[in-house]
Parts: sequence; C-alpha cells; structure tokens
Amino acid sequence: MKKYLLTTIYCFSQLLLIAQTDTLKSELTQITVSANKYETNLFNTASSVSIITQEQIQAKQSHSVIDLLNDVPGLTISQQGGTGKLSSVFLRGANSNFVLVMIDNVEVNNPASSNNSYDFSALQVDDIERIEIVRGPQSTLYGSEASAGVINILTKSGIGKPSFSFSGEGGSNNFYKGSFTSKGVVSGLSYLANFSRLQTDAISSISGINFETDAYYNNSGFVKLGYDFSENLNLNFAYKYIESEADLDQAEKNGDDPNYISDLESHLFNLNLNGTFFNGIWESSIRGSYFQSKSNAVDKIDAFHPSTLSDAKYFGKRVSFDWQNNFKLINNNLITIGINSKNDIAQSNYYSESMWGPFESVLPEERILTTGIYVQDFITINNFSATVGYRFDNNEKFGSVSTFRIAPMYFIEDTKTKIKGTYGTGFKAPSIYNLFDPLTGNIELKPEESAGWDFGFDQFLLNDKIMIGVTYFNMEFTNMLGFDENFKSVNINKAETKGIETSFTLQNIFGFTVSANYTFNETFDISNKEIADQQLIRRPKHQFAISSNYKYDKLNLGLFINHSGEKFDNDFSTFPTERIVLKSYTLVNLTSSYSLTEYLTIYGRLENMFDTKYEDILYYGTLGRSAYFGFELNL
Repeated sequence: MKKYLLTTIYCFSQLLLIAQTDTLKSELTQITVSANKYETNLFNTASSVSIITQEQIQAKQSHSVIDLLNDVPGLTISQQGGTGKLSSVFLRGANSNFVLVMIDNVEVNNPASSNNSYDFSALQVDDIERIEIVRGPQSTLYGSEASAGVINILTKSGIGKPSFSFSGEGGSNNFYKGSFTSKGVVSGLSYLANFSRLQTDAISSISGINFETDAYYNNSGFVKLGYDFSENLNLNFAYKYIESEADLDQAEKNGDDPNYISDLESHLFNLNLNGTFFNGIWESSIRGSYFQSKSNAVDKIDAFHPSTLSDAKYFGKRVSFDWQNNFKLINNNLITIGINSKNDIAQSNYYSESMWGPFESVLPEERILTTGIYVQDFITINNFSATVGYRFDNNEKFGSVSTFRIAPMYFIEDTKTKIKGTYGTGFKAPSIYNLFDPLTGNIELKPEESAGWDFGFDQFLLNDKIMIGVTYFNMEFTNMLGFDENFKSVNINKAETKGIETSFTLQNIFGFTVSANYTFNETFDISNKEIADQQLIRRPKHQFAISSNYKYDKLNLGLFINHSGEKFDNDFSTFPTERIVLKSYTLVNLTSSYSLTEYLTIYGRLENMFDTKYEDILYYGTLGRSAYFGFELNL
C-alpha cells in the first residue's frame, strides 16, 4: 500500500510540475537546513519547524541550550536538579530517546547511554549560531532516533576581518562564567576558536531544607576551520570538546549525598567536503565524523550512607559517514539521494555495595553497524510545494526497516494563508545496552516504530510582520521496549500522543518583537488498559511561553514568561509505586543590555523573579530567584 501511495503522489507532482508558470515568491526569507537536509526557505516547508536565532540567544542571555529550548512549542524540559544536572527533552510528548540531537548535522545521541538519548546538561551556547527544531517523525532523512523529531544545533563560522571578543558574567550561587572567542578570515582560511569556563556552587540536587549544595563546573572548547578551493568547492573542519563535573544526590526524598560526583568528557570531530558541479545541477556533500563520550559517576561511603558505594563507568563512540547528493535536473524540482553509515561502539562497568551485598555488571565492548539509503523529491509549483521521501536502513543486529514521509503545503495569496500537513513513519533502533546488557539485554529485539501526522495553517498579517499558526498533531508508537516477567527487554509497549500547537509572532513593530506559543498535549500508555487514560509522567497537558524584546537605540529589554501545567511523576521509593501530582507553575525572567561603546556592552538578568517554588521531577531541586550581571568586549 505504501509503495502505491508514494508512486501516485510522485506522478501527480510531476504532472503539476509540467504545468508550472511561476515560482513561489514570498517576503519571508528565513532559511531552514534541518527540514529537508539542505537550505530551504522556511515558507516553502510543510514541516513544523522552530528556529532559535542568534538574536534570540543574545536577547535571552542564556548560558545553556536547555534554557533556550524552554520556549519551543511542543517541547518539554526535564532536569534532575539545577545547573549542569542531567537534562532531557520530550518532543510532542514522545520519550526523550525518540529525539535525534545533532551538532552541525552530526548525531550526538550517546551510544553508551541505556537508550541512546542525549544529555543537554553540559552544552553551552557560546559557539552556537542558531538551533532548529523539526517536530514529527523524521527518520526518512535521518534514520534511527528521529522517530519524534530532530534538534539540530548549528555553530558559528569565522567571517570578516580577524576579531576577538571577551565576556564575563557573575551572579547568584557563586556563579561565574568567562568566554573568549577569536574569528575571521586570513588568506582564504576562515577560522573560529572559542573557549569558555563556567562554575557555580549551584543548589542541592534534591529539594530539601539544610541540604548541601551540589557544585558544577564546565570547560568547553570549539575550533572551526573552512577553506574555499574555488567558488564551487570548499572544505570545513570542526572540533568540539566538553569537560564537566557535577555533584549529585540520590533520587529520593532524603537523598542528600555529600560525595556523589559525576564526570563527563566528550569529543566531536567533523570533516565536510562540499562541491557544486555542472552549473549547479549537481550538489554533493561528503561528511565524516567521530563522536566520543566518557562518563564516570562515583559515590563513596559517608556518614549518611555507611553501607552505600557505587562506581559507574560508561564509554561510547560513533564513527559516521554521510554522502548526500542534490540534483536540480528540472526547474523548481530538487531530488536528494544519499547514503549514510554509522558504527556505534559502547562498553560499561558498574559496581556497587549495599546492605544487599556487592553487585557488578560488566558490558564488554560491543558495536552495531547501521547503513541507510534515502531519496527525497522536493517540488515547488506556483503556490504549492511538497516533499516525498523514502528510506531503507539495514542494521546488522535486527535486519532492515523502511520509512517514508510526505509533506505538502499550499499558500492562498488572497488571504495570505499557508495550509500545511505531513505524514511520516519513524523507527528507533535498540541500543547496545538494550541488546547486550548482562541483566536485561535481549539480542532478539526489534526496532521501536512510530507513525505521525499533523495538519495546520499559518496566517500572515501586516505585510508578514504578524504570524499566527495552529497545528494539530498525532503520533503513535508501537513495539516500544518494556520488560517481561524475567526482567528481560521485550517489544511490548504502545503509546499515543496528540494535541495542538499554537504560535504568535510579531516582528519589530516600533522596536517590539514578541513571540508566544501554547501547547495542549495528551499522552497515553495504550499498552496497559489500567492506566490508558492517565497522562504519561513529567509531561504536562498545558504549557505556554511568551518571549518579548524591546530595542531602543543602544538599549535592549526582555521579558520571558514560561508556564507549565500540572503533571505527574512516580515515587519509586514507595511500594507499590505511588503516582504524585506536580503542581503547575509560572516563571518570569527579565533581561537588559546596553551598549556603552562600539566595543563594550553590559547586561543583566533576573531569573524566576517571583521566587516560585516548583518541581519538574519529583524531589529534585530547582533554582529560586537569581540575578546575574556581565559584559561583552569586542575588538
């Protein structure tokens, strides 16, 4: 059935192409890379895409990516404590491991984690140009992990004359951060180098009275080089390094722990060769990358935990290759054909002692090779555009899987209304831990699968300065992993998420820029009839965000409001497990900056202005009212 559907859509698109008279024109020029895996005008894209721009990053003054993602529709943050603690995201209510995270189009989901998810806790913003979030199944272009969406973090590049910048910031909880950047172009070689150091006493990871604070530090470095051999051929290289250390607590009501420490270290190498041939008819990109992540969490015996000791070591790496080709054989029609391959490698060693005696679990080095081939056709005819794509993946452990996606849109000129819709399938391959863990692993596991669709409209007003968007979405997940009576991983669970995303933007009217969004999201575990009507934990039904900025001459003022509705969590310290309600909350942040000179800017921000008490995860601490002040010097 899928084969005939794709064939029919493709034939229809080619008939429309023959009858075309004009290309779609719009005043909107914002570009997305992630929606189609090449630069596409956002207006021509049917996908639900959010872009966090450099201007928005500067206006919010966030130091971590997790803070920036708080404002994205359909996205929920889960963080185990304050600054630098384990952080993950739920996209449209899907599990965090169903979200593919990339840095410059390179996958950074951790192959050594239990489910191949990504921890955002250590990712800083200093080298980031923008962030693109694409919602809905995206496995057709990106393969495994993209079954609910993609977050692509795109870094800055060196441009213009050589320059230097310094920034410093200090504030509550003995927080300080320093950053140095150098960038420019010398003899045709573009370069950018950045180093930053962040340190804070932070707060207690577990909320409570008289608990010790859990400190955190982060060292991050980034180098990016680019060289144009000719107008049509260029080579780019990037290296990103992160080192961090965080004090932790036990995950229970009285879990304060004075000597539980986690170290993280990661390296990312990315080499990319791009070429354009035959007067632009053929564009080709070859990318090779290497990602490595190493972590060690150690909890020593102390007076409060005299019989508890643990030492957990995890090491993962990924070698990836991607060759993508774009063919512009006919006007307003672009065909993409690509192949990518990744080799995931992981090992772990866990040892603990408790009142139950010693326990050890060793996962020797294991590896999984996955190769995918994908094809996509993107057409634009007058006020209509669409993408149709298909992908075939072969995994050396579970075999093969196919995914497809269609995404049409139509613009009604008379009313300036964009109608859009998508339907796609996705999959999530079992992790090395799922397959080979000595206790719970199962080599017979199949991939988790998803199917999702959305339909909505964008309404443009006042010469595109105002945009109102509404999108309904629905996703179903099958073959999800659970456990059998012997605690072995099996494909048993099912889930469904559905809801509405609404957005409003106002672009620079009398110096004011405003964006707001509201998400209604219902999430269900439909594999268990007893709880099928209960919302999945840590995912609110209602959430909204408002971001506003006012610019006058050298002054910038910002107001940011985030609301999270009531949600649920499980208290795993009780038997049987008790379902707990986490109350709704609203956070208000203020920012300001002023350019004293052409070279020097000072800024300040107040976070959680009303000192709201709240929890995103049961028993985990969150920051109260906090103030920060800083400067940026550009030379």
